[in-house]
Amino acid sequence: MSSKIKILHLIKSLGRGGAEKLIPETALVHDQSRFEFHCLYFFHQEQNIVDELEAAGIQVHLIPSGNLGLFFQVQKVRKFIEDQNFDLIHAHLPWAGILARFVGRKLSIPIVYTEHNTWDRYNKVSFWGNRLTFKNQDVAVAVSNEVALSMQLNSIWDPYKRGGRLKVRVVQNGVNTETFFRWWKRNEEEGEGSGQFTVGSRQLAVGSEQVAVNSKQFAVGSISKQREIVRLREDLRIPKESPVIGKVAVFRSQKRLWLWVELAIRMIKKHPEAHFLLVGDGEWRSKIEEQIEKSGFRANFHLVGVKKEVIPYLNLMHIYLSTSEFEGLPIAMLEAMACEVPVVATRAGGIGEVIQHGKQGFLSEVDEWEKLEAYVLRLIEEKDLHAEMAIEARKQVIENFSMKRMVSQLEEIYTQVLSNAR
Repeated sequence: MSSKIKILHLIKSLGRGGAEKLIPETALVHDQSRFEFHCLYFFHQEQNIVDELEAAGIQVHLIPSGNLGLFFQVQKVRKFIEDQNFDLIHAHLPWAGILARFVGRKLSIPIVYTEHNTWDRYNKVSFWGNRLTFKNQDVAVAVSNEVALSMQLNSIWDPYKRGGRLKVRVVQNGVNTETFFRWWKRNEEEGEGSGQFTVGSRQLAVGSEQVAVNSKQFAVGSISKQREIVRLREDLRIPKESPVIGKVAVFRSQKRLWLWVELAIRMIKKHPEAHFLLVGDGEWRSKIEEQIEKSGFRANFHLVGVKKEVIPYLNLMHIYLSTSEFEGLPIAMLEAMACEVPVVATRAGGIGEVIQHGKQGFLSEVDEWEKLEAYVLRLIEEKDLHAEMAIEARKQVIENFSMKRMVSQLEEIYTQVLSNAR
């Protein structure tokens, strides 16, 4: 019989959003000698990350259901949890959070819930379902201080009262900087997590193993990565010296990609050599494509769809541009920063908790998005400033938004709630 702590991640679907991708990415850094991870989801999509979860050592389970159908799955989910003898439920996003609280009413099992967005941005059903059941869990994890504040402002029954069951913790999203980095610049960086590349007679530490690597081997790897970027540029027909402004996102209304394209069109008129790259897909894609076609600058835009491997595209980017109306704390932005890409963005959600205006990039207020144009143009034109901000962007992620830090805080929460439950 396994002595590991069995954690069940509960989430509605496994599309390629930031919340979903955090499940396998954290699992890869967790101490899997202590924890055994499972994931139960309900809505199956063709473009999903099931293979990524399984590759991360997570056992994946599906109980088919739509949104409202989740309320008819309570008994089935409860029986599944009892049969599998899970120690803790970790739910993500409102629908799974509501379900977990109903399931937990007749089970003595700790519930951790991660809130990835501010409450005022949810539809009425999600908002009220979340609000009415919120006290029936042990820890609510907010991915940013703004998300935590929204919980407090929208709670009319004060689930935070002293002595109550529920505790609120801010655990800001993180990135594994051993995975995300500027391919051709990796050389004697700060180590984090499971490894650190070094050159010459030094060594490459991976876990507990010490693997010798020499300068020649490292150089060959770097050249190979550079060639891949060159080929990608050629495939997309982006000239070698052209600056690339990009974003990775699900094409939802909150991202305001029509404003992103509008800014791009204005900038192309001033800098015709600039190219704009969007990685992702969603309900707004056809409208965005129509807007681009009408602009007459189709050759300057590249919509590459959903990609399992985004690092090559992040390595193409010189600037990460975001026009979002609201956010939690966007993972894709942190990944871009880890790849030394400065950020120009609206101060939406947790973005303002990461980017120091004028240091790792530039920020505007959400309703002053037009200011972003001048900031992008400044970074295109001032090469030294761009280089400084690129270094500061990665430094900020390494020091304050690492996956190692995030996982350590989650494991501390798991340990605490399990201790309280005994």
